[in-house]
Amino acid sequence: MEEENPETTRELHETSLYQEIRPTQWPIIYSPEYNIGFLGLEKLHPFDAGKWGKVYGFLKDAGMIRDDTTVRATEATERDLLVVHTKGYLNNLKLSSIIEGVDEWSINVAQITEVPPVALLPNFIVQRKVLRPFRYHTGGTILAGKLAQERGWAINIGGGFHHCSADRGGGFCAYADITLSIHFMFDRLQGISKVLIIDLDAHQGNGHERDFMDDKRVYIMDVYNRGIYPHDGYAKRAINKKVELQHFTDDKVYLALVDRHTNEALDEFQPDAVVYNAGTDILEGDPLGNLSITAQGIIERDRLVFSHVRSRNIPILMVTSGGYQRSTARIIADSVLNLKKQGLIPCEEAENAPKPRIAIPRSQSEGFLARFKRTCQSQPETNQNAASPEGGSSLTDT
Repeated sequence: MEEENPETTRELHETSLYQEIRPTQWPIIYSPEYNIGFLGLEKLHPFDAGKWGKVYGFLKDAGMIRDDTTVRATEATERDLLVVHTKGYLNNLKLSSIIEGVDEWSINVAQITEVPPVALLPNFIVQRKVLRPFRYHTGGTILAGKLAQERGWAINIGGGFHHCSADRGGGFCAYADITLSIHFMFDRLQGISKVLIIDLDAHQGNGHERDFMDDKRVYIMDVYNRGIYPHDGYAKRAINKKVELQHFTDDKVYLALVDRHTNEALDEFQPDAVVYNAGTDILEGDPLGNLSITAQGIIERDRLVFSHVRSRNIPILMVTSGGYQRSTARIIADSVLNLKKQGLIPCEEAENAPKPRIAIPRSQSEGFLARFKRTCQSQPETNQNAASPEGGSSLTDT
């Protein structure tokens, strides 16, 4: 008989992340705070730090979503983060010394974001311009777990920081949003006791692998290029279904592997929920992924995963993870639109939601009526019929 997992007895704290949403909202999560910009230094990393806003914009332009029919992410607080992260790790993100006795700089964050000049910035700037956006992403991924159970699916336009674990970050990943979302599900959602992670980013997901090394409640399928970062041999021990790719793997080989292994993982583990890390750094030409998957191949990959999972009535949440070309935002949006077209992410109430009316403030409307009344009273009698609504006059220039 297995010993009781101490995680199941953790005392719950109050959180604002598990918010209620309206039936007319898609379970699609985003916040403008996702996008990172700090003095242009973000351009020193190949990651497109404004990718998430572009994805959201493309979906709006396509007419699928509106601001009032999507969900705004909330920033994860320190208490939320402490569900997984150690106090020491979070403190190291706040302060570090480059001069003895001066704890104001940002060496640790510079290492995580792989942008060395960040080390020379005061930490309060880094907290606001780098770590705060990451905390919004993390809040979005945590909420996606709840919405997936309620609606059958959820998409966080950001998130997917799969290189971060409880006590260490790296690879542009400062918070372990995947691990956090799963623990929130275990702690707060009835009926969720087994979770499958399908990690299809080009890189090995060593962060969540380290976090769930000995946790039998989590099954990890990881399909990645074996020849690139992070080369974490220890973390590989946690992978239940490991698919290591060669450089320049193409659509035909890749899609066949994803199709077969996804089906096998679902049959073997029979999870209560699926976390899908849908990185687009598998795209041909990506400077870090070094694979040869086309844009259409990525769209088909996402369709395969959602089709397998949704056909079994298993809740699925998707995060967008890595992708280091300017074209990836368009591909992510096209993939979401295709999932909708295929009937895999339905939300009839949101799709048919009436546009909100723009109400005239009471003070302004009263002023208009008063002015209209005075205008009518000042007109000569012979013109009163023409000026009145009954007379058929239109009031299009007020």
